[in-house]
Amino acid sequence: MKKIGLIGGITWQSTQLYYQLLNTKVAKILGNQSSCECIIESVNFAEISSKQASGDWDTLHSQMTDIAVRLENAGADIILICANTMHLSVPAIKEKITVPLLHIAEVAGEAVKQKGCKKVLLLGTKYTMELDFYKDILKNQFGIEVMIPDEKDREIVHSIIYTELAKGIITTDSKQHYLDIIKKSEIQGAEGVILGCTEIPLLIKQEDCDIVVVDTTEEHAFAAINFALD
Repeated sequence: MKKIGLIGGITWQSTQLYYQLLNTKVAKILGNQSSCECIIESVNFAEISSKQASGDWDTLHSQMTDIAVRLENAGADIILICANTMHLSVPAIKEKITVPLLHIAEVAGEAVKQKGCKKVLLLGTKYTMELDFYKDILKNQFGIEVMIPDEKDREIVHSIIYTELAKGIITTDSKQHYLDIIKKSEIQGAEGVILGCTEIPLLIKQEDCDIVVVDTTEEHAFAAINFALD
């Protein structure tokens, strides 16, 4: 089994989902009390979110790169960033490591393609929804048409992530806000929704929606296991 290196803490709520998914999948495939071989370096999310809010992406890119290098030096055979937004740092990281980095947007694109969707809603932090780094991969590599909520709804989605989901707070009101936004996109022609923040699966499940739900946390973790066991 290859060793998986995880950049975690962005947030720890989703990092624990990764750890659970990775170990559950390995146990299911290999059985006999098997678990995942992995290394986690977890950051202080308060510092990360502060730098995001101030637009200090250069410092964040440097921090993510340093962690990835340490994980590779510690024996990781593949790197995962346990967050969608911080894949903004991927170009900087790839310049400094020699092991593969599994890009979550590429994994999401493959999942959307396999599920037969051509037009999807992308939910995530305002950075993931509004910047092009994620949408360009979906469009250019997979030919997927990407919708994002209007400005008011983007603020709602973003705020719930940072003030509630990042702290493990789950409320029925917030869930309904998300479902209302998803329903709007369905009316506008969306065939699926990408949960493009690794905390959103804490709130939204496939059984909650009439359209296809792509859980990037699960898809990312399972793709890593496929690599590790190949």
